[in-house]
Amino acid sequence: MPATNRLAALASPSQAGKTRGGEANVERILDAALAVFAVDGFAGARIDAIAERAGLSKPNLLYYFRTKADLYLAVLRRTLDMWLVPLAEMDTQSDPVAALTGYVTRKLEYARDYPEASRLFAMEVMRGAPILNAVLENDLKRLVASRSALLTRWMEAGHLPRRDPVHLLFMIWATTQHYADFSTQVQALTGRTLEDPAFFAEARRTVLLAVLGRA
Repeated sequence: MPATNRLAALASPSQAGKTRGGEANVERILDAALAVFAVDGFAGARIDAIAERAGLSKPNLLYYFRTKADLYLAVLRRTLDMWLVPLAEMDTQSDPVAALTGYVTRKLEYARDYPEASRLFAMEVMRGAPILNAVLENDLKRLVASRSALLTRWMEAGHLPRRDPVHLLFMIWATTQHYADFSTQVQALTGRTLEDPAFFAEARRTVLLAVLGRA
């Protein structure tokens, strides 16, 4: 999974991650950590297992992330950043319909391509977000407030159907992430997943109908 711009410096890797080789190691570590945390959870995951999966020694891994909590937060932050970068890119210069269409499309693509990341994030929030709470109450809250104001302006100008902008964002998150977090149920009921291009297109069209009143 490629790194995205961090929305804050919390739990960032040490200075060792600044070099090109260091950045590659950080991504290997985060990929390995995601796979282990997704199966074992925070409590059950072992640094040794993550290091082995990343192809590094435990001391080498700890050179980049000092504690398991730092590593866990970095994995969660990478997922949150991936989701929020396209939301942050919406501004007053954006075409409202094109902006929301692109946002919904990218969220569905992330659900298709990074389901483990989505499920791990959901698990963290469902247990009260003990590790991620500060990020939710600061970075995420500020971004949602600013984009809600933008959505309100677009609605008042008649570009979008009128509805509560915060609940609109909640609806987009819920519908798009459902295909990752409940993929087993989706496949059991339909026999298909977002990997099927036709199923992806139908999901996208239906979500856009709910969001925009048109596809």
